[in-house]
Amino acid sequence: MSKILVVDDDIDMCTLLTRFLTRHGYEVSSANSGKAGIQWMQKHEPDLVLSDFRLEDMTGAELLTKIKEMHPHAPVIIITGYSDVKDAVEVMKMGAYDYVTKPLFPDEILLTIRKALSDENAAVGPAHSPESNGSAVAPRQPKPKAKSSSTEKYIFGKTPEFQNILKQIELVAPTNFSIIIYGESGSGKEVIAQQIHEKSKRADKPFIAIDCGALSKELAGSELFGHEKGAFTGAMAQKTGSMELANGGTIFLDEIANLSYDIQVSLLRAVQERKIKRVGGVKDIELDVRIIVASNERLWDAAKNGKFREDLYHRFNEFSIEVPPLRERRDDIMQFAQHFLAITNLELGKDVQGFSKEVEDIFYNYVWHGNLRELKNVVKRATLLTDGPIVEARSLPFEITNYAKLQFETTGTKSGQNEPVKEEKKFDSLEQKLRAANMDAEYEVILDALKQSNFNKSKAAKLLNIDRKTLYNKMKQYNAFKDEL
Repeated sequence: MSKILVVDDDIDMCTLLTRFLTRHGYEVSSANSGKAGIQWMQKHEPDLVLSDFRLEDMTGAELLTKIKEMHPHAPVIIITGYSDVKDAVEVMKMGAYDYVTKPLFPDEILLTIRKALSDENAAVGPAHSPESNGSAVAPRQPKPKAKSSSTEKYIFGKTPEFQNILKQIELVAPTNFSIIIYGESGSGKEVIAQQIHEKSKRADKPFIAIDCGALSKELAGSELFGHEKGAFTGAMAQKTGSMELANGGTIFLDEIANLSYDIQVSLLRAVQERKIKRVGGVKDIELDVRIIVASNERLWDAAKNGKFREDLYHRFNEFSIEVPPLRERRDDIMQFAQHFLAITNLELGKDVQGFSKEVEDIFYNYVWHGNLRELKNVVKRATLLTDGPIVEARSLPFEITNYAKLQFETTGTKSGQNEPVKEEKKFDSLEQKLRAANMDAEYEVILDALKQSNFNKSKAAKLLNIDRKTLYNKMKQYNAFKDEL
């Protein structure tokens, strides 16, 4: 039975999640603060942690750092509001497995948890078996990803920007060039690296992806280069590192700028001499691996600021690919949305056929801070809430529909339109405008109180001088919370 730790300073939320997950066969413990969660983890090893992003005593990022230090194998799922999506993306870069947004929906949470536990079990493999000599702190062995057609899990856009990327992939894939892929988090950098590998002469060899942002300073060397038995406390057996596992194939190092200076020195030697040493080892290991790295910041700027070795930058910079954010290739949005809809239909056993014209317009005009990951999550949630054949705007999160509404009020044009709407539709009656203004003002006041209280509903209700039930009803009215699981 998998052990799940729920960390949330909202006692009601902890109770609901504990009851719900217990009913589905999990052993669940809860903590009402980050400190309490850390104390629990000092005595127990969780298989998964589900934590609110905003805690009274620390941020989700701070708690995530502590979890990764204590239990590097445990996947962490962050609960966040849509107003915090940009922060959630940053936490993903630090090593969180995924995030779920409020309001919470049972099927979505359960699906994410099952996938996280399934992925973790597949990746850890023998490390948790009796033959592993009980080494609880040894870093997990990365599992080479099976070669598969990209169409099974990803599609490429049809905009000129993305077609140009495909041409670059075709050009550079047959070579052994090292490559830097630049792009925002969630923009599809890893899949581009996979495509380069699958179109290369190394396609029948391993492809291994490592998120450097998720590697702690202490374990990064072991994860990349491996270690010998007894090299450090907890190294109960010899471990093969990711570079060695990728020998003959391709290794993808995401968020490369997060590696410490010491690890960059070792990596430079691996690139220059095509040799590595395991941590605690004395024997050189010959290496034949293609290195593809990715970053959301300019490595040249990082080098000038002393954060990244200039000589390592030049070694990697044999070829570079720029991945534009989703907001700069809007004509691809619905193609990706349809793809994510098809995937979600399979996951949920539903048969939603498509999106209404209103939803398409909203998608087209929305600013996707989380890029494809955010779009995928929005489509999953909307599909879950859809009962009919198409996704309607009422199934979208409030922040997205409200963005479209504010755009209409500001510009006088509907989403996706270039022509002004008719005058009688541009100007509502004074009564309608007043009602809309009051609702917007009320929403902002409630949101501000929630932020001041770190999203503790009881404290927010006191700040607003209303009872908790009234606050819940208001939040449900704005589609910002689901009352029960």
